[in-house]
Amino acid sequence: MKKFIFMGVIGLFLLGSCNSKSGDGHEGHNHETEKHDHEGCDHDHEHEGEEHNHEGEDHDHAGHDHGGEAAGGHSDEIILPPAKAQAAGVKSSVIEPGIFHQVIKTSGQVMAAQGDESVAVATVAGVVSFRGKVIEGMSVSKGTPLVTLSSKNMADGDPVERVRIAYEVSKKEYERMKALVGNKIVSEKDFAQAEQAYENARISYEAVAKNNSASGQAVTSPINGYVKSLLVKEGDYVAVGQPLVSITQNRKLFLRADVSEKYYQYLRTIGSANFCTPYNNKVYTLKDLDGRLLSYGKASGGDGGYYVPVTFEFDNKGDIVPGSFVEIFLLSSPIENVISLPHSALTEEQGSFFVYLQLDEEGYKKQLVTLGADNGENVQILSGVKAGDRVVTQGAYQVKLASATNAIPAHSHEH
Repeated sequence: MKKFIFMGVIGLFLLGSCNSKSGDGHEGHNHETEKHDHEGCDHDHEHEGEEHNHEGEDHDHAGHDHGGEAAGGHSDEIILPPAKAQAAGVKSSVIEPGIFHQVIKTSGQVMAAQGDESVAVATVAGVVSFRGKVIEGMSVSKGTPLVTLSSKNMADGDPVERVRIAYEVSKKEYERMKALVGNKIVSEKDFAQAEQAYENARISYEAVAKNNSASGQAVTSPINGYVKSLLVKEGDYVAVGQPLVSITQNRKLFLRADVSEKYYQYLRTIGSANFCTPYNNKVYTLKDLDGRLLSYGKASGGDGGYYVPVTFEFDNKGDIVPGSFVEIFLLSSPIENVISLPHSALTEEQGSFFVYLQLDEEGYKKQLVTLGADNGENVQILSGVKAGDRVVTQGAYQVKLASATNAIPAHSHEH
């Protein structure tokens, strides 16, 4: 009986525990939890979700209207009003095919032509003293004193004085023997030797006496021209025959191009050349300077260089400096129907080259081009530009600056 009662108590306890757990689960899960989930779902959908979607739609709409328009037909057009283009020096022209020469690009040197340059040399040994202000580039006339050579206080004495004494002694001996040779007092052989010594002394004395003064022996300019270079300094000691001053007339100049051996087969087709000087970056054309081809080498030069010399002659009509090293563009066989543009039409960005096409009165377009041969003035265009295109040939960088002003969106809204 006690056992039965005990088991019954346990059964009631277990049943109460089960009912308590079932009620907690029903109230917590079925009501509070479901209410929480429902409220959370309604809140997310009705407020945060719709608001987010609405903002997203507005954002997409704005991006489509503006970004898409900017990326449309006007995105690559550069606007530069005609007044600003004219003020910036922008000029354009319609491109037409023409004749373009094959180009061999090399280097070389401008040299004075033979016969147009001379050197004043020392007529006696002595110490150099310049006559007045003698500087490189100054104009001189033939006979203009340049240098005075003094031999005072030197161990060998004044050479002019020695020549004068030798001349006077030989003259007296010659006149004495001339009077005796008729009477057979001196032999014809001795008289001939005396006459020879006299003539040599006379020639030497006359050569130095005409330019001699109390200050020394004057050395004059042998030709009309310009002082090219001073070969000695004030106070230098020079010997007889030593070069002192180089004089050039600069009327004719030589252009010598050093061409690699690999172009030897093309040398016979070369007819002219352009060259660019390093001191002013100006491109000279031999056609404008009455230039002509003199010759080209039949073998490569020595001194370890595998180059063949090609020589031109031209008139020095400008400010070309003899002796300067230049960049040379040799022009050989002509090519027809070639599109070419001047250097001023090109702009460079990270190794690529561009030009600017003019679309209308104020619209321009940036265009990538592929370059070919370069003759110093114009460049062959292999792709990117076709016949009939209007291309900016001057002021291309001004158009490039206009493209960086970001004026494209304003132009899109106006239209």
